Amino acid sequence: SLRGSWWLGNGNGSVLLRGEVPGCVHTALHRRGLIQDPYYRFNDVMFRWISLDNWTYSRTFRTPFHVRKWQKVNLVFEGVDTVAQILINNITLGRTDNMFNRYSFDITSVIKEVNFVEVRFLSAISYAAEQSRCHKAYSIPPACPPPVQKGECHANFIRKEQCSFSWDWGPSFPTQGIWKDVRVEAYNHYHLIYFSLTSFFEKSVQQWNLEIESIFDVVSSKPIAGLVTVNIPKLKTEQTFSVKLQPGEGSIVLLVNINKSSAVEAWWPNGHGKQTGYNMTTSFIMEGGYQIEKFSKAYFRTVELVQEPIPGSPGLSFYFRINGRPIFIKGSNWIPADSFQDRVTYDRLWLLLKSAADANMNALRVWGGGVYEQDAFYDTCDELGIMIWQDFMFACALYPTDQNYLESVRAEVSHQVRRLKSHPSIILWSGNNENEAAIASNWFSIPYADREVYIKDYVMLYVKNIREIVLAEDKSRPFIASSPTNGLETVKEGWLSQNPYDTHYGDTHFYDYSNDCWNWTVYPKTRFASEYGFQSWPSFSTIEKVSATEDWSYTSNFSLHRQHHENGNDQMIQQIGHHFKLPQSTDPLKKFKDTIYLTQVMQAQCIKTETEFYRFSQSEIIKGEGHTMGALYWQLNDIWQAPSWASLEYGGKWKLLHYFAQNFFAPLLPVAYEDKGVLYIYGISDLHEDHKLTLRVVVHAWSSLEPVCTLAKDGVTVKAQSAVPIYKESINDLLGRCRNCTRESCVITFCLVGEGGLQSPTNHHFLSSLKDAVGLGKTGLSASISQQGDTFIFVLRTAAVAPFVSLDVGSIKGRFSDNGFLMTEKRKVIVFYPWEPTTVEELEKSLTLTSLVDVV
Repeated sequence: SLRGSWWLGNGNGSVLLRGEVPGCVHTALHRRGLIQDPYYRFNDVMFRWISLDNWTYSRTFRTPFHVRKWQKVNLVFEGVDTVAQILINNITLGRTDNMFNRYSFDITSVIKEVNFVEVRFLSAISYAAEQSRCHKAYSIPPACPPPVQKGECHANFIRKEQCSFSWDWGPSFPTQGIWKDVRVEAYNHYHLIYFSLTSFFEKSVQQWNLEIESIFDVVSSKPIAGLVTVNIPKLKTEQTFSVKLQPGEGSIVLLVNINKSSAVEAWWPNGHGKQTGYNMTTSFIMEGGYQIEKFSKAYFRTVELVQEPIPGSPGLSFYFRINGRPIFIKGSNWIPADSFQDRVTYDRLWLLLKSAADANMNALRVWGGGVYEQDAFYDTCDELGIMIWQDFMFACALYPTDQNYLESVRAEVSHQVRRLKSHPSIILWSGNNENEAAIASNWFSIPYADREVYIKDYVMLYVKNIREIVLAEDKSRPFIASSPTNGLETVKEGWLSQNPYDTHYGDTHFYDYSNDCWNWTVYPKTRFASEYGFQSWPSFSTIEKVSATEDWSYTSNFSLHRQHHENGNDQMIQQIGHHFKLPQSTDPLKKFKDTIYLTQVMQAQCIKTETEFYRFSQSEIIKGEGHTMGALYWQLNDIWQAPSWASLEYGGKWKLLHYFAQNFFAPLLPVAYEDKGVLYIYGISDLHEDHKLTLRVVVHAWSSLEPVCTLAKDGVTVKAQSAVPIYKESINDLLGRCRNCTRESCVITFCLVGEGGLQSPTNHHFLSSLKDAVGLGKTGLSASISQQGDTFIFVLRTAAVAPFVSLDVGSIKGRFSDNGFLMTEKRKVIVFYPWEPTTVEELEKSLTLTSLVDVV
């Protein structure tokens, strides 16, 4: 391995320093104290010079083996970011131009005992601009991002993380560096490059099979024969195959039949069963006595994307069946966890993915403007039962299709599919993010007469190239060309549908910042909601790390600079204003903190309303729309400390939205909505059996902790994996029954309770805006904290009903069992799960308690 310390210098030699590989220029400069934290204040703009320069990585290494003993020696880069010339001992080996590709250079004839290797980078910004200039026939929009993003142009002309040129939630840091492993490989006879396994269930004979694919480089001039033995002890399965490897690069595919007398446990998504994997050994014993042993995990699961007619509705369904069972997809969208990939450690990935699983998510969409994630990401998803909708890395743009570009993309796609297809967590390949919609809705104002050339490019790239490769490399999971898409209808219309947002087909993306988000009627009753969301600000403790005192106001230059979405800060205030009083404090810091809190309350309540709408639409068709089978809100995580759609802040802290997600994605949940003065409650279940439950409805006056009235409805049947109406009453009748209640003075809470401790979270329904609420009083909120084993117990007390109670312990890493809740009892117990060692004293010192009545 050539990991470790390299020399790193800029174009004119004025900067020379040591840098780590894997790594990039920015983190090297930061580590050596030559620049401040790139995320601090306005540094994204101040440090633009780094990306405009051309940097060179170099080092010497001593060959640890006798050079002449080996038939072939390669220099292998798992990831080069992005445009570079590679030299060894002053001889050019080749060039790289794709961050997502693996590069292997034959150095058999040039390697010596001591070697000097150089990677000479070219600025990604100048390369992209040059590629765009060379594309003379017609322009390929968009040329540049909107000014509010403070980004770089022509990201679509370089095969690099698209959002590294800026996005509406992220900064512009077009990095340069060796971002993955680099090593020297030497071998005789043959060498295994890729090894993958995919499982299939043969219905006719009721048997599982494993398809094992091995891709070799064979250096001998004649074929090599040998034996391959596959052993899965737990499944009493052992099979031996005779194989013959032909000279050159080629693959062998073996089909292993799993012993029928063994009970195979399938891999299930989070919340639906276990994530069982079986240890497997594959031994290659070839002539010449050279042998390879591969240890891997075999998982068994099937996936189907079901698109078929629905009775009483035009269009087609769009849902996933895993192991023959329809699964409602609950989760979010994943973006890169940092602008600098070398800072994304295993611990950071684990924390973010575990937080997704802990919030009852079973899926994430790896969005097409970032990177194909590192192996540890998919391994962790396999382990946690998080299904992955995997985009290819194309987003919100049109792309060139000249020969060099297509060749680079083809190499990228086959490399990534080979690398990733063994993961049971990946359930779908998707060609791009929003590019079908971009053409259909004409985002880039292309004259009608010129459309054809772009349509042709689109089909060439995603259908004739990417799709063809995916179908050839991986028959175990479905492929769609874009998201949003109309699925089979898009295919029928020649891969570009009239309206990719049609609710009767495929998936939809939906954003609306002007309408009141509490109004469920503005949401599309779609087959599958793969993107939707609202922004909020991260906690003060997160912003504080990258800002100065003068930045701490909602209208500061910093607050404007950090917001990369046009009018985003105003849209949040407008959405808050629908239902809450805006902060009026004369203390600027309190006003800022109150505003941050309200943006988080607003975001959580908005996405709760929208997600609950998607969940209760799963079993019904209304005016031809419904059967919604997926809700993936935008977005899970943050790339830096800034306002965004994320539910996890940079650093992993849970926003109020993430706590709400834990409840609105709960396996059992009652959901209320109002229609024409009538209150409806649905029972939603992802459980595999029907349950007889009791629905408890409690009406509280804002002015008292004693319930005004309570209703228990017994024998409510909530059906397995469905959403059924379980309660209906006009609000007037309800208020009549509960004397002294008006819409403004009371609130409704409800939950489902069953046998053996089965219980849903308690949900709420507001009868009016909280800015009109009557009777809210001083809460005198207090907390006492004690330690219990590895956790901490917070006992909260209140003197009055407290809406949206938020516990915040500043920079202490960890999460609460619940947060942002409506507190209707005198006392409530909350557990804090620390992610690093802390003490009762530290927690007491850092704790702030806020509820809606504390905002003045």
